[in-house]
Amino acid sequence: MRVLLLGATGTIGQATCKALLEAGHSVTCLIRHKAGFKNQASIEKIHGLLAGAEIRLGDVQSVSTAQVQSLRDDRFDAIVSCLASRTGSPNDAWAIDYQAHSRWLKAAQSAGIGQFVLLSAICVQKPLLAFQQAKLAFEKELCASGMVYSIVRPTAFFKSLSGQIERIKKNKSFLVFGNGELTACKPISDHDLAYFITSCLTEPAKHHRILPIGGPGEAITPLQQGQYLFKLFNKKPKYTRVPVAMLDVIIHLLRVAGWIVPSLKDKAELACIGRYYATESMLVWDPKTQRYDADATPSSGTQTLFDHYDQLAAGQTKVQLGDHAVFS
Repeated sequence: MRVLLLGATGTIGQATCKALLEAGHSVTCLIRHKAGFKNQASIEKIHGLLAGAEIRLGDVQSVSTAQVQSLRDDRFDAIVSCLASRTGSPNDAWAIDYQAHSRWLKAAQSAGIGQFVLLSAICVQKPLLAFQQAKLAFEKELCASGMVYSIVRPTAFFKSLSGQIERIKKNKSFLVFGNGELTACKPISDHDLAYFITSCLTEPAKHHRILPIGGPGEAITPLQQGQYLFKLFNKKPKYTRVPVAMLDVIIHLLRVAGWIVPSLKDKAELACIGRYYATESMLVWDPKTQRYDADATPSSGTQTLFDHYDQLAAGQTKVQLGDHAVFS
């Protein structure tokens, strides 16, 4: 199939590009002008990361008439989107998670593209935050579009659970909220998620469906993650237990201060995002029992989070934390 890939420069996007190519698809990546293209060296780096795909520069937040014509002329079969807002702040979320996707959906329909695979997030099950509401708004629009769609809602990513490794190596404590067992998740690797996304193109059972997906193995709590890391690096276990109430105080203060300094409103939203992940499990939510259900959370792939930790400790892989470096 001829596939247009959005969000290709992110870690999931890079893995999805590779998976699509290995599956035999022809891939064109639309890259934002500010996605690292500052000089020839950075252009060559991006080409190296997305080797085998065609790369086009463009503004993913708007779709020009020329871009629609290009979609029509190139006769793309599907759009796969790994595009997501960088911060989750309200303005960023509505601009990217909803508006940009909505424009590309309309462009796809105008160009006669028949299929759209969307990378969403499992946390939209309980939409308390702006970025969750923005994602849900587009999910609803996509479901009503008449196109063949697949909406993939993954659980936690490995890199989001790797931010405290350097703390452990430096004999610092492992930070947990509450007792470290308030939440659990079934994290999935970039590789396994990318191949699941790719399979949505050609497996009819995954069409017209919302697909929660986690990695293999049992659900893991933050406390279990810390226990494994201390043992892996042969360090004495030390934990700093952060009360959730502390986050509530921080959020309240930022919201009050936001009336005076508007930029603090976004920081309050970021604090709300932190509180959400500190108190909500990344598992399938059962509305009948009002509980998260690990057994009802589908698994895919072969690599576990602890396999990933082993590889990091052995120097066999690296992780680019980026916005996930909050605990380092």
